[in-house]
Amino acid sequence: MKKNLSIARNLKIGLFHLGSGMADVLATGVWNRIMISDLGFSATPIGLLVSLRYFLAPLGVWAGRVSDRHAITGYRRLFWVWLGRALMVLSLFALGLATAALARGADATPAMWVVLSLSLLLFSLGNALSGSTFLALIYDRTPEHQRGRAVGLVWTFLLLGFTIGGILFGVMLPTTDNTTGLSFTPDTLQNLFIITAVILGSLWFFSLLGEERRSTGSVESSTASETSTSVWADLRLVWHNRHTRFFLFYLALSMLFAFAQDLVLEPFAADVFQMDARHTTRFAAYWGSMSILGSLLFLWLSRRIKWLDNTNMSYIGVAVLVATFGLFAVSSLGAVRWLVTPGLILLGLGLGLWNIGTLGLMMDMSPASRAGTFLGFWTLLVTFARGFGVSGGGIIRDMVLALTDNLQLAYGSVFVLEFVGLLVALWALSQVKVNVYQAAQPIENQPADMAKALAGAIE
Repeated sequence: MKKNLSIARNLKIGLFHLGSGMADVLATGVWNRIMISDLGFSATPIGLLVSLRYFLAPLGVWAGRVSDRHAITGYRRLFWVWLGRALMVLSLFALGLATAALARGADATPAMWVVLSLSLLLFSLGNALSGSTFLALIYDRTPEHQRGRAVGLVWTFLLLGFTIGGILFGVMLPTTDNTTGLSFTPDTLQNLFIITAVILGSLWFFSLLGEERRSTGSVESSTASETSTSVWADLRLVWHNRHTRFFLFYLALSMLFAFAQDLVLEPFAADVFQMDARHTTRFAAYWGSMSILGSLLFLWLSRRIKWLDNTNMSYIGVAVLVATFGLFAVSSLGAVRWLVTPGLILLGLGLGLWNIGTLGLMMDMSPASRAGTFLGFWTLLVTFARGFGVSGGGIIRDMVLALTDNLQLAYGSVFVLEFVGLLVALWALSQVKVNVYQAAQPIENQPADMAKALAGAIE
């Protein structure tokens, strides 16, 4: 029997995702804005580089499978987690030095683009290798009755990382360089990346220190029957069932269109309203804090209101996101600056509710006897969809800008597309009947309600 995980150690492990949230803000809230708005590079190559980590997700599945069976240097999970995070720390050092050099006036030579590309490749590779193995470590570390609390606290720390990262990076970029005209100095930018890399490396190391016992040799997998099936066989199983087929559409569409803003939101504020880097960097703090507050509130309500299940929380979350991108579209097309803040608040609420509900639905739509297979498939699907969303937002922005030479229309087109795409996602969700799907499963294969389990983390 596994030893209980105390609240103190759960909070210590949660520091890992505090660092993950901050790293995400640095890559998709600071670096992308600086490269697109301040240094004037096209959003398309920047979007492709930032979204590399989503397209490398299959490497995480491979690392997870290896960690299931083998211990390396005595550790099954920690080897991959610390290897991946070490690569991310090195990548932030290189990315900061290269970006600061561009800010000082260095030419964007092919060699410079190689450095930037390799930096983002290392960041993405490290994220892929450590992400799934970190979740596996939590699974190994906690007894079944504590997993809901463990996942809930770790997930909350991820949102907290967005908030803290937005505030911290905004404070660290306060200066305007009169020589270059940028809203920061190259030295300040370089120091931001170096200091952040040290902080994140320390958080990642300390959070998991002592959380896995050293072992040797191979480990027999309890899921050999699942891993022996092919991906195509699993896909056919999903496709031939009406409910899982429409759930597949819902996952792909909602993830793709919810995150098409990820690359362009801060550049939108900079290009349309001339907001400086200090202010746009704080966007993550606005929506991150609202996501935490809204998520905790609805998780608490879900314990008391039977109607508020995973499906209805997903409906509410996506509907809020539809309203969010409607506001951003009006803000961009009509140059209405005061709509940006309400849009950020709604973005946080929508992402928080959608995340909880959709995570719960992923559990609901995964029969227990094949949970590993189905959850792995859903996870890969949403990861690829997010990658296409992040890169696609930048591509749409550049295409419309090239055709119209109008920044308001370029960013507004991305938001309008998200508005329409999420409406289609709502329709796809309406075709999914969870109770009908579960009723067709053998009783022992019916999954538990993850939203209720997560809600236990705040009781």
